[in-house]
Amino acid sequence: MLPGVHVVTLNLNGLRSALRKGLLPWLEEHAPDVLLLQEVRASSMPEVFAPLGYHSVWHPASRAGYSGVAILSREALQDVVIGIGDPLLDDEGRLVSGVLHGVRYASLYLPSGSSGEERQGFKDRSLPILSAWVQARLQEGPLVLGGDFNVAHREIDIRNWRGNVRNSGFLPHERAWMGELLALGLRDTHRETLGEQAAYTWWSNRANAYANDVGWRIDYLLSAGVDVRDVTAHRAARLSDHAPLGGRVRALTQD
Repeated sequence: MLPGVHVVTLNLNGLRSALRKGLLPWLEEHAPDVLLLQEVRASSMPEVFAPLGYHSVWHPASRAGYSGVAILSREALQDVVIGIGDPLLDDEGRLVSGVLHGVRYASLYLPSGSSGEERQGFKDRSLPILSAWVQARLQEGPLVLGGDFNVAHREIDIRNWRGNVRNSGFLPHERAWMGELLALGLRDTHRETLGEQAAYTWWSNRANAYANDVGWRIDYLLSAGVDVRDVTAHRAARLSDHAPLGGRVRALTQD
């Protein structure tokens, strides 16, 4: 594996919207080697990124303008797998992965349950499916799993945690599941970089949440078998309501 692979995960909240907000100039400036995209809300559009030197793999939802994930990479990914193997989740375009220099990179967009009981039930159904997928991948080799998990793990990961203990994304069973997922052998690389400092990756578009930094940390770069170091949320990017979250992938044996 080449050292220092620059990986970024970003929920776009719509590819066309992010393009209008400066996604391409941001990519030219920051030049990630691997970009994990969620909530693309578009069909495959490789022609948008090819002039910047990116290969791309796409997993759009069957419903137009909804969900969808993609991975951009400087080098073509190997062993690309579209979907997680569950028909309902795959119909919504929730996961895509591929291998680069022996590391599997996966872009994940877990469902949100904030719209009501039906979608919360769908989200709850998805959690053990993802856990099983992770367990299987960990048997195969190194993994970098990035994306929007729609779960804030700890109290420090949400500005107003007391007011959200009954809200989707901070429900006790969701937080417990996140801990169990990490216990499978994944490292929360952003939290490791932060220590006990608070930093967020998503801000509501309501009530001046961004200006007041009333945010949630729901985007993650999780790793196993490799280090992902110096993980930073690019809060100032404003490409969507999520911040790009980036770091450097290095072999575990490297100092």
